[in-house]
Amino acid sequence: MHIAILTFEGFNELDSLIALGILNRVKRPDWRVSLASPAPQVRSMNGVAVDAQASLVDACTANAVIVGSGKLTRDIVKDAAIMDQLRFDPSRQLLGAQCSGTLILAKLNLLRGVPACTDLTTKPWVEEAGVAVLNQPFYAHGNVATAGGCLASQYLAAWVIARLVGIEDAERALHYVAPVGEKELYVERACRHIENYLHSARAVSPASA
Repeated sequence: MHIAILTFEGFNELDSLIALGILNRVKRPDWRVSLASPAPQVRSMNGVAVDAQASLVDACTANAVIVGSGKLTRDIVKDAAIMDQLRFDPSRQLLGAQCSGTLILAKLNLLRGVPACTDLTTKPWVEEAGVAVLNQPFYAHGNVATAGGCLASQYLAAWVIARLVGIEDAERALHYVAPVGEKELYVERACRHIENYLHSARAVSPASA
């Protein structure tokens, strides 16, 4: 299983790196989590440089893709050289988006007729793209999920784990990162956000890569 986290120039560290940390709590020989970027290295909104572990082309064949957010997302959706590489298929992939990453899915026409979550700053741009924005941290419809607010990245990561390997694995990953003394409460609350979206979801076919 390959999970790609799209991480662009100006990315938000909380979106990409929290998801990366939680997803990597799954310890399976076929499990791989990558930061996928359009360049060999990208710099965050606070100046943190990270090396790409996969390309955007690699992300298109992943079992799951999380589209991270950042301060340059409105420039990214106008960049045909980048957007033309993003060829995703929710019939064979899980697709998630965090905050302004929701705008990217909207511009790719992957949120047609489906409400979504995003952050308060990005909300008007997503609505301008024709997508209704919900006042909640997480929402999923079939194989597509969105989250709003930096720390809602935990819900996206848990949803991906639950869909690909099971809710018990998601609970264990969340339990590991949860604050001491609050672990059970933390896991219970996080799982409440995703469990209603697991039962009627479509299966994901193995990726070709």
